[in-house]
Amino acid sequence: MRNKLRVLVEDNTSKNGKIFDYFIQVLILLSLISFAVETLPNNSKSTIAFIEGFEIFCVLVFTIEYILRIYVAEHKLKYIFSFYGIIDFLAIFPFYISRVYDLRALRAFRLFRIFRALKLIRYNKALNRFHIAARIVKEEVILFLIVTGIFVFLASAGIYYFENEAQPEVFSSVFHSAWWAIVTLTTVGYGDVYPITDGGKIFTFFILIIGVGIVTIPAGLVASALSKAREIEDEEILEKSKRK
Repeated sequence: MRNKLRVLVEDNTSKNGKIFDYFIQVLILLSLISFAVETLPNNSKSTIAFIEGFEIFCVLVFTIEYILRIYVAEHKLKYIFSFYGIIDFLAIFPFYISRVYDLRALRAFRLFRIFRALKLIRYNKALNRFHIAARIVKEEVILFLIVTGIFVFLASAGIYYFENEAQPEVFSSVFHSAWWAIVTLTTVGYGDVYPITDGGKIFTFFILIIGVGIVTIPAGLVASALSKAREIEDEEILEKSKRK
């Protein structure tokens, strides 16, 4: 029985496995649509009742799926604390905690229902490639985030030095200047905070040049990692075909 359930839950090449995967995928999409509809103002009582009933149905199915995956897993704790295991847990956790504690503050946990969208990664090979790519560029991304953090601090301190006297209410400290630094380095440029001194404008020019590189570096890393992930998948498929 356990082997049959493992084939159903984990093997999407079998007929029953494909049906199971498609069913879960459709249910995830419908639950996300239901979540969006729930936020509409002036929903009728019948609509609200239908959404609540459908939410209970989705949670029951996702709970059964979660329990089955734990049951068929060879290393149960490894699955529970894995990326997919955490996502599967977050997909059902808000429902149960809202039933146990009827506190207004805990309603924020309902937001975790949006994590159901990440469950789709498991059922799509192209999306799953991002999971492989993330492992490949993990060290590079960590280094990039550290360097970016350093640049944000330097930009915050620099613009504070140039603009504090001219705009003390906006650039009142390095911490208050961090918003400008983040917006400028990411080249978003909302325009709500901007330098007015000559030194600040010149400094902003160099920060913008650096910002262009900060935006393009992650794109290059991800593109390279996705290409490598595709090669890894092709090698795994080739090895499986040779074994057969």
